[in-house]
Amino acid sequence: MSDSRQLPLFSDTPQKPEDITRYTPFKATIAFFVQFLRREGKSDHTIDAFSADLRLVGLCLGEDTPLNQLTTTKLYEFLDWLERGRGVPCSRKSYARRVTTLKVYFRWLHGIGAIRHDPAKAVVQRSGPAPLSYALSWAQIDAAIAFAQTLRWKGERDYRPELLFRLLADTGIKKSETIRLTLDEVDRLNPNRPLLFIRHKSRDVYKERRILLSPDWPELLDLYWQQYQPEKTIFDCTARNLEYILTDIGEGAKIPFKLSFEVMRWTCAVCDFRNGMEEQQIREKLGLSESSWYETSAKIKKLIERIEEQEAG
Repeated sequence: MSDSRQLPLFSDTPQKPEDITRYTPFKATIAFFVQFLRREGKSDHTIDAFSADLRLVGLCLGEDTPLNQLTTTKLYEFLDWLERGRGVPCSRKSYARRVTTLKVYFRWLHGIGAIRHDPAKAVVQRSGPAPLSYALSWAQIDAAIAFAQTLRWKGERDYRPELLFRLLADTGIKKSETIRLTLDEVDRLNPNRPLLFIRHKSRDVYKERRILLSPDWPELLDLYWQQYQPEKTIFDCTARNLEYILTDIGEGAKIPFKLSFEVMRWTCAVCDFRNGMEEQQIREKLGLSESSWYETSAKIKKLIERIEEQEAG
């Protein structure tokens, strides 16, 4: 297959992404990659980090190196240089991010047709010594809900603990997203498929996630609303109070580790994966970038293995 695209006359520098070919010098692609990251709504921190990583690639492998010479072998040479040849310590976290940078960059080049094959696809993202978090099994989820239903507020059943726990187990939203939720963000137009809208703004790009809720969760929300009558947000208390609620549920249900927002987020991802949801859907549901998904998906699979071993034992 020939590369039919032509570079602009009188210049080796591409004027737009469509001009990039496998013969284009590496350094001539960086600005277009940064533009791509901005369109994707990446944060300034992410863009700065990825740009710095690619400058290191140029320093090690040569800024003028044509793209078709940046093979998988060359990428491994770069990673080995980071750890052994550069003379600067490379932490596990920095190493993992730089592998992610390579994967995102070359996937972008392949996606726009600039290169025939993605050399970073075969690069292995090494797992580091960072401890694995926890996630609840099916039985532990049932035990937590059962205990939450026994809690009382002013002598009556307290609906907030169960409402919070089931919301997090179903949606995997973050603590910051939970504390900002309003009633307007719950869509009940289809009673069999109620939705939760999570909206946020990043670099002037507005994004919205639509997450499916359990059909009976809105009814529980109504009971909670009648009980607490919050004025603005659904959970009209501090984030710390919600953390205490999760801790109490975990202790009451005899969960062998501390229940937290992080654990609930992993629990949601694990449950969705075990239920057969596509990885891309899980990533979008959690609001994760493609660059962060490599390590996250690997951890989800490890958590599932651990849970299934415990269930089998």
